Amino acid sequence: MTADTAPTMPTYFIPHGGGPCFFMDWRLMGGPEDAWKKTEMWLRGLIASLPERPKGIVVISGHWEEAAFTASTAVAPEMIYDYSGFPPHTYQLKYPAPGAPALAERVVELLKAAGLPARTDARRGFDHGVFVPFLLIDPEATIPVVPLSLKRELDPAEHLAAGRALAALRDEGILIVGSGMSYHNMRGYRSPHAAQVSPVFDAWLTEAVEADPATRWEKLTQWAQAPGGRESHPREEHLLPLMIAAGAGAESPGTKPFSDNVMMADLSAFKFG
Repeated sequence: MTADTAPTMPTYFIPHGGGPCFFMDWRLMGGPEDAWKKTEMWLRGLIASLPERPKGIVVISGHWEEAAFTASTAVAPEMIYDYSGFPPHTYQLKYPAPGAPALAERVVELLKAAGLPARTDARRGFDHGVFVPFLLIDPEATIPVVPLSLKRELDPAEHLAAGRALAALRDEGILIVGSGMSYHNMRGYRSPHAAQVSPVFDAWLTEAVEADPATRWEKLTQWAQAPGGRESHPREEHLLPLMIAAGAGAESPGTKPFSDNVMMADLSAFKFG
């Protein structure tokens, strides 16, 4: 590496937890106090694991869907408290990271160049798939963040292609993060269903991520036919951020840097590069 080149950033798929779970006593929701502690500690160490501090972050949240891939150009994104039934103080959480309109425009440019529908949104703020984990990842909130939506049809191949279109950002000091959950059957948590199904799907997902890039792409497009796939994701919006992270990972190897069992479900993070 020379003085005028930057290291290539990895891409990540992270579990963003349940609502504002890292910022409350989880016993109020019927779980042990430390239910999310391992996930919290792993998220807190993510920036330190990178080859350098990112110049910006593109975050694909499982909580934003649009007719076209949409990047927020908001300069000072507001909080979107898209959860309910949690303690009052969790609706006062603030994540004052700046937006990055120029980066958002670059994202749209790359997506359009790949033949994908893309546009900007000047008002979209940070939903809890963004601000909850990033309060841990970058608590100083100094790295600019651009939220990027899913495309409403939730086609895995199209989201892999979107990730591939954004791969060039990795060489520009930009961190790409898919924020979702590897298991997201809301009726399954705290039940034998989660204990039986989530390890099976997690094992399949890990094998898919760790496969060579061509096989990885093929497997991920067929995730719904995987053992435990549809049972783990009755609706796939929390899995599709993985497809963008994997697509942006391009030819880089895929690994599973973190896994835990929360509320009887196996939950994992994945890294590319």
